[in-house]
Amino acid sequence: MSVISQIEPVRASNTHIQPVIRGLAHCLASRRRDSTEIDRELGRTPGWLERLCGVRSRTVAGPGDSQEAMAARAARAALDDAGLAMADIDLLLFGAAVGRQPIPATAPLVKRELGGADLAFPAYDVNATCLSALTALDLASLHIASGRARTVLVVTSEIASRALPWDTDPKTAGLFGDGAAALVVSANATGASVELRLRDVLMETHCEAYDYCALAAGGTRFDFRTEREAFAAHALFRMDGPEVFRLSAEKLPAFIASLLDRLGWRADEVDLVIPHQASPLALAHMARRSGFDADRVFNHVADTGNLIAASLPVALSSARAEGRIRPGMKILMIGTSAGLSLGGIGLES
Repeated sequence: MSVISQIEPVRASNTHIQPVIRGLAHCLASRRRDSTEIDRELGRTPGWLERLCGVRSRTVAGPGDSQEAMAARAARAALDDAGLAMADIDLLLFGAAVGRQPIPATAPLVKRELGGADLAFPAYDVNATCLSALTALDLASLHIASGRARTVLVVTSEIASRALPWDTDPKTAGLFGDGAAALVVSANATGASVELRLRDVLMETHCEAYDYCALAAGGTRFDFRTEREAFAAHALFRMDGPEVFRLSAEKLPAFIASLLDRLGWRADEVDLVIPHQASPLALAHMARRSGFDADRVFNHVADTGNLIAASLPVALSSARAEGRIRPGMKILMIGTSAGLSLGGIGLES
């Protein structure tokens, strides 16, 4: 008999289930690369890269920092934080812009890394690029609210440093870092050290920006057997930064207003805003355009880099570790992703 078949399913009822994050942790890559180190490698004067992209330092995968290894470290810490074990999990969702390889999905590998080979619960990937973890949180919440799961493990891990355009676009390449995070989402938080109630989620996609951010090789677009030069030419990340910034800035204020309306919150009631740590310049602009004071916006991108899908949960975990999250707070997580999508979620502590 499988482990899942031994669990009495949670049945949907008239009682509203409000899922909670009851475990939270992150794991940054082991190597730290300061911008001054990269300045020397590129033959530039000290301070050049930081002035160009705004990032002072970023974490980069070193020996032992495989994508699945970092994911497993974060997941184990989140399970410990929740006071749970792998046997308590009903579903594992892995959210990342780029997985370990196209096939199979990365989630089963993460499950294996966590010692879950003898457990039958499903594990699969969710890809909404930089919003993957937020989207996985939404799916976890839906599974729990519908009674299909009691506890969901959401894991994200990114190694952006493998495909950056240092030769052609150092301003973009300098933005990114490597890291992982994990969240345990449950129907209750009894005995947990953290309780962040998931409220409502909103996401929009503006597909006219589909070509603004791309890692075009590795899928079905180019046939490696007949288009090897094109395959190689598109194997590095490319971003039209000004266009991404323009469209995001244009759409974000109305999006945030819609999200606040869904949540039933006023902007001045939000205690902490945790945005996708895209770039220092983007964060500063977002705060100004959205009417949030800088002291209410969590900002550590200058010291971690943009961690893609791991960005939002690493920021949430870091804010908690720094004492920025206290009981009774209203927290807004918001971000953008390639495609171009806007996403946000409300949390209450």
